[in-house]
Amino acid sequence: MPKLKTKSGAKKRFKVTATGKVRAQAAFKRHCLEQKSPTMKRNARGMMTLCDANARTVLKNWLRNA
Repeated sequence: MPKLKTKSGAKKRFKVTATGKVRAQAAFKRHCLEQKSPTMKRNARGMMTLCDANARTVLKNWLRNA
């Protein structure tokens, strides 16, 4: 059985913490920023922790070796 490769797009977008949680950039921060509130844009800075359901999907399908 060959080695399983990590999806190269996923390793650029997600990081796995030491405790096994998945961190990702906040969404909705790319364009159409004039109509979004300053609070929303401020809260979308940096990285956020994914919820358990989404983290399980990321780990199972894209980051198999993490």
